[in-house]
Amino acid sequence: MELLRVENLTKVYGKGENEVRALDGVSFTVEKGEHVAIVGPSGSGKSTLLHILGGVDRPTSGEVFLNGRSVFSGSEEQLAIFRRREVGLIYQFYNLIPVLNVRENMTLPVLLDGRKVNEERLDRLLDVLDLKGREKHLPNQLSGGQQQRVSIGRALMNQPGIVLADEPTGNLDSKNSQEIVELLKLFNREYGQTLIIITHDEHIALQAKRIMTVEDGRITRDERIG
Repeated sequence: MELLRVENLTKVYGKGENEVRALDGVSFTVEKGEHVAIVGPSGSGKSTLLHILGGVDRPTSGEVFLNGRSVFSGSEEQLAIFRRREVGLIYQFYNLIPVLNVRENMTLPVLLDGRKVNEERLDRLLDVLDLKGREKHLPNQLSGGQQQRVSIGRALMNQPGIVLADEPTGNLDSKNSQEIVELLKLFNREYGQTLIIITHDEHIALQAKRIMTVEDGRITRDERIG
């Protein structure tokens, strides 16, 4: 079942001699429950693509559809609702609020959306992410791996249709990196969470079921594995 459809996506920065074409006519689809890795050299357009898929940035032209609905056809308010409800974003830098504890950071998207926290889901996420007993800890009381676990929990609290991870292990050692990848794979496998992950790590990319290569703003290779 098709979840995501991208049609002729283009993103241009600057004008004239200073024009940079970060994305150049990108088109692809992603099925519900897929695990996709996006790879490519620095400056190839990977992060720009992910930010547009997540509604963080708007394309210069082209369309993104999630569950058959156009992401960018509505107002800025509707786009903000889309980001909160439909997409889970995980970054290399954890972007946790330093004065909020683990529980508060994880539930922030739900509260910003004016909705009641699903305590059962929160409890399950804390358990799976091995954060039980740390609910009251502030970010500076946690290791890097634990902080990234909190950011994963925050991304999943609203049960988004798709999870987008931009170099989520970039700040972690190899042990913590693999633990984070295993968690993302668990949510993909056990909970049917569609996952698109940007990585420079070939080992992490090869654990996906599909690898897309981006070079100079274009998809140059799209390969399904196994």
